[in-house]
Amino acid sequence: MVIKMSELRCKEVICVGDGRRLGYVCNAEIEVPEGCVRSLIVPGPCRFFGLFGRKDDYIIPWCAIKRIGPDIILVDVRPEECCFPRGKGLWL
Repeated sequence: MVIKMSELRCKEVICVGDGRRLGYVCNAEIEVPEGCVRSLIVPGPCRFFGLFGRKDDYIIPWCAIKRIGPDIILVDVRPEECCFPRGKGLWL
């Protein structure tokens, strides 16, 4: 399956376990030599109407993605386990 990053950004990420809406994909982590996608990055929810920034980002490993549909991405991950402080990531 071939999909563009611009198409991924238009898809909403939903957790299969509890049906929680995590948000929309904003970025991806890619292994440069191999060209493989390691994870998708979804920004956390806004704090107080967006005036105080956002909460932690969700970094979802590629192995946790169960299905990519025409308008949503279903993931099997616990949101508490994939939260990382903004600007940080798995590369620490």
